[in-house]
Amino acid sequence: MRQIVLDTETTGLEVTQNHRIIEIGAVEIENRRLTGRQYHQYIQPDRAIEAGAMEVHGITEEYLADKPRFAEIADEFLNFVEGAEVIIHNAAFDVAFLDYEFRLCKANTRMDIISAGVVDSLALARKEYPGQRNNLDALCKRLGIDNSRRKLHGALLDAEILAEVYLGMTGGQGSLGFDSAGGADAANRYDGPLFDASNHPPLRVVQADAEALKAHSAYLKKLEESCEEGCAWTNTPVAAVAE
Repeated sequence: MRQIVLDTETTGLEVTQNHRIIEIGAVEIENRRLTGRQYHQYIQPDRAIEAGAMEVHGITEEYLADKPRFAEIADEFLNFVEGAEVIIHNAAFDVAFLDYEFRLCKANTRMDIISAGVVDSLALARKEYPGQRNNLDALCKRLGIDNSRRKLHGALLDAEILAEVYLGMTGGQGSLGFDSAGGADAANRYDGPLFDASNHPPLRVVQADAEALKAHSAYLKKLEESCEEGCAWTNTPVAAVAE
C-alpha cells in the first residue's frame, strides 16, 4: 500500500477567515517502509501571517515573497498525493485548508477525491492512549522517537516525525497466529527498527576457571543421580559464562 504522511503550516488557524497554506511537507511510505521520496514547498499566501502563527512556525511574509502561489504548484502536489492513503495529524484542520486552496484555484477536486482515504493519526492516538496528551511531541516521548530537531513547527520535518510515530503506533505485533501457508500474518508483523549491535558495547565474556568447571561437573553429576533415565545435559560442555 502506498501512503503519504502530510503536514501543512498556515497563516492562521481559521480557514473560514480566509487563512491560507504557506508550507506543505509530505513523505511517502510503501508497504510500511519510508521510500525516501518527499514533497516540500513554501507558498506565497497573498495575505498577512498572524503573529501567533509566526511564533509557531517562524515563517515570515518576507521569506515567502518570492515563493510560488498554490495554483502554480497544485498539479505537482496532486501528482504526488493522488491515489495514496493520506495520513495527517488532526486531519480535519489540514484537509479543510487544502480543500479551500483547491477551490480558490478552481482545481475542482478535494482530498477525499484524489486520495485513497484520509487517516487521522490523532484519532488513532486517542484510541490507543485515551485520556493522555497525544500531540506530536507527547507521542514522540511515549514511543521513544527522537524529535530534538523540532525547535519550531515545520511541515516537512513534522511529516517525517509523524511517519515514524504512525509506524510506531501501528507496527506492533497483534497476535502470534500463522496463516494457512505457514507464514506469519503480514498484518501482525513488526516492521519497526531492528536491533543495531553497532550502537551497543560488545558483550563481555568471562571464561569459567578450572574450579568453576569442577563445581559445575559435580552439580550435574548430582542431578544425574537423581534422574532415573539420566540427564542429557551432562554431555554438554560448558565453555563460558556471559556477563
